[in-house]
Amino acid sequence: MILLKNMSYAHRKQTQLFDQMDWEVQPSQVIGLLGKNGAGKSTLLRLISGLLNPKKGEIQVNGFKPFNRSPFFLQDLMLLPEENFLPEKTRTQRYINSLAPFYPHFDRDKMTELQKAFDLPFDQKLGSMSYGQRKKLLIAFALASGCKTILLDEPTNGLDIPSKSLFRKLVTAHMQEDQTIIISTHQVKDVENLIDRAVIINQGKVIFDQNMLDIADQWHFGFSATPSETSVYAEKSMGGHYFIAPLQPGQQASQVSLELLFNAVISNQLYLPQPVNA
Repeated sequence: MILLKNMSYAHRKQTQLFDQMDWEVQPSQVIGLLGKNGAGKSTLLRLISGLLNPKKGEIQVNGFKPFNRSPFFLQDLMLLPEENFLPEKTRTQRYINSLAPFYPHFDRDKMTELQKAFDLPFDQKLGSMSYGQRKKLLIAFALASGCKTILLDEPTNGLDIPSKSLFRKLVTAHMQEDQTIIISTHQVKDVENLIDRAVIINQGKVIFDQNMLDIADQWHFGFSATPSETSVYAEKSMGGHYFIAPLQPGQQASQVSLELLFNAVISNQLYLPQPVNA
């Protein structure tokens, strides 16, 4: 479990980034962490992983205070930053073998399976691999690590369209029951069919936090020549309007549009109102 209580943080000589943030994450979820550029998504992952220390308040992850950097905490948490600097002259298998002992639950068979699925070379210098290949290698290692908490910062940046689709399938196939995966991204369409829960941060707070199934049960995401009279949010597009409206009794649930949802929440800077039939 991840628990933030009255957590505040500010970069040196900058305005407050997080102000008394409260947030709780239960295990066995894939969470999409969304926010505008500069909202602090990457910083929040660093705080959760213990690379940064909150100025006030408290963070607990699986019973540990992250900044204490306990070995028992570190062996069960994996952070994959957006940018990674790998030893260029080291070969893939040597790199894997050097890191695997730090993670007691690392599954070598799963790593091999993921390398094959991502069509990755098994004996190649990291420096000769493309950016996308290196990204897929690190994603594969994270999924094979067996860590209870996996933090992925913009994991689909640098991946081509087939690899993005494969990423979603592999996360779904290899996630364990006791794991929590948090995916920070601004490419919302890449995780639309993957996440269990959508979390939006803005102006130092969690302003939206809902299960995707609950969103689909409450709201209809549609497209029409003119917005529905009951719509709470609409965007003009070529040939009509995309809109969000309360799901009516007997109406079939629609596919949740994370992009539309995000824009609706950010534009109002508050939760969507509860529909009448909720």
